[in-house]
Amino acid sequence: MKGFTLLELLVVIGIIGLLAAFSLPNYMSARERARDAKRKSDLTQIQKALELFKLDQPTPSYIASDGERFPFTGELWASGTTTYMNKVPGDPASPYYYFEDNTALTYTIAACLENDADPDGQPCPVGYCEGASDSGICYIVNQP
Repeated sequence: MKGFTLLELLVVIGIIGLLAAFSLPNYMSARERARDAKRKSDLTQIQKALELFKLDQPTPSYIASDGERFPFTGELWASGTTTYMNKVPGDPASPYYYFEDNTALTYTIAACLENDADPDGQPCPVGYCEGASDSGICYIVNQP
């Protein structure tokens, strides 16, 4: 007799199903880690742009929102104006948080993380990430 019996096919399908069931959670957490890596990279880029901006203007008081140039004045650009970021990155799941202290000339940037086991994560301050992330973990960048 040529071919497979129904029992053999069911065993193979069961084994494939078990392998898929074990790999799916790992795949989902890999996607979370990738999105968190993007958030961390975005904050690092924003931090670098802010530091370059602070070299030219020691008292910056405005950061552009998602998709705008940085710095953004709300007016047409005059010739010779330096653009520190062509497009400010954003996160579709939750906004990036930017807080400045003009008296100390410092700032803090934060992003909500999905992976609560992230080694760079810190507990979010109250008010961050409400409804955006269940983990309650943030990646926080302070002025260097």
